Amino acid sequence: MKIKDITNCIEEIAPLNYAEDFDNVGLLIGNYSTEVSGVLVTLDTLEITIDEAIKHKCNLIVSFHPIIFSGLKKLNGENYVERVVLKAIQNNIAIYAMHTALDNSFQGVNAKICEVLGLKNRKILIPQKNTLKKLITYVPTKNVEKVRQAMFNVGAGNIGDYDQCSYNTEGYGTYRGNENSNPTLGEKGVLHTENEVLVSVIFEKHKQANIIQALLQAHPYEEVAYDIILLENINKEIGIGMVGEFEKPKSETDFLQFVKNTMQTKCIRHSKLLGKPIKKVAVLGGSGSFAINQAIRAKADAYITSDVKYHEFYKAENKLIIADIGHYESEQFTKNLLVDILTKKFPNFAIVLSNKNTNPIYYL
Repeated sequence: MKIKDITNCIEEIAPLNYAEDFDNVGLLIGNYSTEVSGVLVTLDTLEITIDEAIKHKCNLIVSFHPIIFSGLKKLNGENYVERVVLKAIQNNIAIYAMHTALDNSFQGVNAKICEVLGLKNRKILIPQKNTLKKLITYVPTKNVEKVRQAMFNVGAGNIGDYDQCSYNTEGYGTYRGNENSNPTLGEKGVLHTENEVLVSVIFEKHKQANIIQALLQAHPYEEVAYDIILLENINKEIGIGMVGEFEKPKSETDFLQFVKNTMQTKCIRHSKLLGKPIKKVAVLGGSGSFAINQAIRAKADAYITSDVKYHEFYKAENKLIIADIGHYESEQFTKNLLVDILTKKFPNFAIVLSNKNTNPIYYL
């Protein structure tokens, strides 16, 4: 088992393409070709995390938050980031992080919060822009089914709850090869006309390399013509935050107590109670004050997130309850999610759930 095998599994549900531009994701320390002795899954990577990995003989740490967020200019061990990096390198421990790539996954951080809270009918709160592309190609009529199926097999043509979606238009193409060509149909130096089908498929941008490879392998032509177009269509499966519903409405006080107990937080900072039942709830793990207005537009009765500042609570505008449950508390179950994913894929491999509480915030 190599590091790349582990990270490929994670990236099936959280492709790194969908991480935010400000983020630092992927393999931060180590080499993808390294053999893995064991995997430690954690929310944060601290010195105690490295010690835990050493104890369990894990040479790969899968961390939600990246320990290296901005550029390092030196490694003198003068702060906790430098000390963690030095200790990892000295002990040949690789560190991989996915952070906002998992935030933007339909099966990621916010889906786990919804699962823990028992929220149903889940939808992305803020779909990410520029995640869909369209491929248009031209295929001889007799080869079109083979080419279409090859692209479908690697994920082209998936739209919401439908797959193998394509648009096809019959026409004819012309070409003439020079003296160096070796045309599959026709002769070099002679203008050739061929009955063709224009095939158009939509795909998620992280699948582009595999789809183009499948197209080129299945297509009969020596030179394959195709166009790639970036779309502005909304992808309902990729984006940050999530909205879901309780099966039965809860009173505001019951809701807040339920969240406090279920999310294992000692304190919930919340906006004014409105005397309305809570059924539809928006969630966004980590710092989520930027999405208050989107939660209101989604007609949520409450919005669960963290790191809300004093004046941002006013943004509730008597339209919903803002519940700040704490940054660590909102993301704490992410490592359980990752362990479940990896254990199902590699049932006979050492996948260790970190038992260290890395929350830097304490309550009196």
